[in-house]
Amino acid sequence: MLNVVLFEPEIPGNTGNIMRTCVATNTNLHLIKPLGFSLDEKYIKRSGVNYIDKCNYKVYENINEFLNQNPGEYYFFTRYGHQPHSTPSYDLKENIYLFFGKESTGIPREILKPYIDKCYRIPMTANVRALNLSN
Repeated sequence: MLNVVLFEPEIPGNTGNIMRTCVATNTNLHLIKPLGFSLDEKYIKRSGVNYIDKCNYKVYENINEFLNQNPGEYYFFTRYGHQPHSTPSYDLKENIYLFFGKESTGIPREILKPYIDKCYRIPMTANVRALNLSN
C-alpha cells in the first residue's frame, strides 16, 4: 500500500490538494503534528473540495508515534537528498511511505540521519529557483 506522509505541514491549501490526490490514487495520508492549520478550516475544505471525507488519513502527535505505528519502506524527499527521486524502483512492497517536510524548512536533519540512504531530491523548476525559495 502506498502512503504519503506530511511532516508538520503548514499550508492548508497544499494539504487539501494532497488529500484530493490521495483520494484519486487510493493512497493513505499521514499527518505529523504540529499542523499549521486546523483540519476543519475553510481553506483546507476548499482545497480538498468534497473529497476530505473520502480521504483515508491519520494524524500523529509526533514523528516517533508515526514510526512506532507504521513499519515499512520509507523514502524521504528533501533538499539534503543526493540521489534523484527517480532512483528507487518504488516496488509496491507491503507498505511504502513517501515523506515530505514542512513547506518552510523541510524535514529536520536529525530525523533524516538514520535514513540518509533513503533521501531523494526532487528537481526544482526554474520558476522556483528564480523566486529564491530553495536552500
